[in-house]
Amino acid sequence: MKERSKLAGTHRESPLLAAAGVDSRPSGTMQMEMPAVAAARGGPPRICIVGPLPPPEGGMANQTRQLAELLRSEGFTLEVVRTNMPYSPAWIADTRGARAVARLAAYSKALWSAFGRCDVVHLMANSGWAWHLFSVPALWIAWLRGRAVVVNYRGGEAERFLAGSSRLVRMSLSRATIVAVPSRFLRRIFANHGVPCEVVPNIVDLKLFAPAALPAVLTRAPHIVVTRNLEWIYDNETAIRALALVRQQFPDCRMSIAGIGPEQGALRRTATECGVDDAVTFVGRLGREAIAAMYRSADIALNPSRVDNMPNSILEALASGVPVVSTQVGGVPYMVDHGRTALLVPPQDPKAMADGIIRLLRDRELAHRLASAGLADVQQFGWPAVKDQWIDIYSRLMPVMRGKAQ
Repeated sequence: MKERSKLAGTHRESPLLAAAGVDSRPSGTMQMEMPAVAAARGGPPRICIVGPLPPPEGGMANQTRQLAELLRSEGFTLEVVRTNMPYSPAWIADTRGARAVARLAAYSKALWSAFGRCDVVHLMANSGWAWHLFSVPALWIAWLRGRAVVVNYRGGEAERFLAGSSRLVRMSLSRATIVAVPSRFLRRIFANHGVPCEVVPNIVDLKLFAPAALPAVLTRAPHIVVTRNLEWIYDNETAIRALALVRQQFPDCRMSIAGIGPEQGALRRTATECGVDDAVTFVGRLGREAIAAMYRSADIALNPSRVDNMPNSILEALASGVPVVSTQVGGVPYMVDHGRTALLVPPQDPKAMADGIIRLLRDRELAHRLASAGLADVQQFGWPAVKDQWIDIYSRLMPVMRGKAQ
């Protein structure tokens, strides 16, 4: 048994860190710990994070929860205003117009109250209606309250969104002090629309997502896992069609798909049409611990998305020591090196995806090399490597807030 956790002993430049725009050399220049912030600013900033929280599980919701937990562990006073807060009263959820008004009123009230208690606002932002319904009110209320804001934009459809709404978005973004994105891919898109950004990468929980042993010999029933919600942009249909092709050579191969969404019925029909309904398990919504356990049982992690930024699912698979096959869309090619840390294939191409899977199932040495290199790279995305960047941003926002606070 070769251990997935075997790491190279020497440092090398990390393409994952390059994707995030971070210097991967051993740290020595940015050691902004809590005592330094306290001394420089008269105490650690009181932070309000605005963003979604689980349930349901999802990339941004998990990042919001994880960041809040980690900042609290560093001694920050922290409050979270949920953008997906439950409807109150519950019955209003069935009334379209009324529920929108009720949620906006409750959300705005929560923002006004929380911003009165914080120094810095950390706004988790996305594209489309989520921007207009949640980010815009937060930005203008923070401005009225005299609070400095870092907009932490994470949407994978940034190009289309900014192209269609650039003027409106820039008007609201002018209320932010700093815009931070998790990858060079997004920084380039925002720069094309005249918006400068800083890059702070996503965080992966390296304690939870840890490697098991990758068998030297392929198991009788290889296990492929997909951890994307059942939505059009994540194209689980292509994953299922690829499985059908793989099973022509590996008839016992099986797939687990973790996620929920409106495509479930159509995806079940696709599995039946392809003759793999007995080999595809829709496991539904899973918590972080269950996702980590599923990765530990996996032979290959698959990312079939049509649109993407810097998906947590790939970071978690790499941290779990699982070889990855992904579509080469959005920011994914900025994260991994084809043939070194993952295999990349064109989107919406079941044959190419199946070929990548079969290649890893047949060539166990390649699978081990990809898993080992990916695991080495992803260590740079643990909290110890990322926290100083956020603390530095918060410390820079403090004098801005104090100059404006009402």
